[in-house]
Amino acid sequence: MTPMNIAIAGAGGRMGRILIEAVQNADDARLSGALDRAGAEQADAAAFLGKPAGVPVASALDQGLAGAQFLIDFTRPEATLEHLKYCAEHGIKLVIGTTGFDEAGKAAILAAAQKTAIVFSPNFSVGVNVTMKLLEQAAKALSTGYDIEIIEAHHRFKVDAPSGTALKMGEVIADALGRDLKEHGVFAREGVTGERDPSSIGFATIRGGDIVGDHTVLFAGIGERIEISHKSSSRVTYAHGALRACRFLADKPAGLYDMYDVLGLKDQ
Repeated sequence: MTPMNIAIAGAGGRMGRILIEAVQNADDARLSGALDRAGAEQADAAAFLGKPAGVPVASALDQGLAGAQFLIDFTRPEATLEHLKYCAEHGIKLVIGTTGFDEAGKAAILAAAQKTAIVFSPNFSVGVNVTMKLLEQAAKALSTGYDIEIIEAHHRFKVDAPSGTALKMGEVIADALGRDLKEHGVFAREGVTGERDPSSIGFATIRGGDIVGDHTVLFAGIGERIEISHKSSSRVTYAHGALRACRFLADKPAGLYDMYDVLGLKDQ
């Protein structure tokens, strides 16, 4: 079996290192390149593992992506959009786990997917995506008489809120209920807010310590409540999901895919 040539963006960051280790440990993958910001170049991307890969960390895209078939990118929107343009022009398939894109950024990803194959998801955990499917089913069954609140918690270093995963959960629930999250989402409460609008979908955000990622959706009725939760204890699960996405993309034409496609959950 010919291994997949995979490049990693943000190679010096926490998630970048976890992705590099996952690629190095996969029998069907090979680390072909590594990218990081200018000034963060390194002689070997896997030196921290004690097993040099012979792959330097570069800031120039033509160097870091030379020979790559796939780029896994869990960085920041501005960096991902720069990588996106290069990958689309050179036929490199993309796995994007970056969150915090505005509408223009999402439109750029959609446009690039006309030229190359992309898996774009706010969360690459297999468990989170199964949770999304459960939320879709729960929302349809609990469409009346239940108030919906989404509570998420992450580490102190996370820069966007609510998390991309929490927003995706809200979108899944809103779609199942035939609502528009932009109209029904409530992202802040303070002071005298009045009685809760039963059609609203509330969000609460917690930031602190080293919490990897906790998400709970509360369906609160009269006399009972249902809580559907997912808690991440390690970022390794995201790396394994990203590799699974690369395997999925291997024989796929240009287009925009998500983890439901990767896991075969679209029609279930």
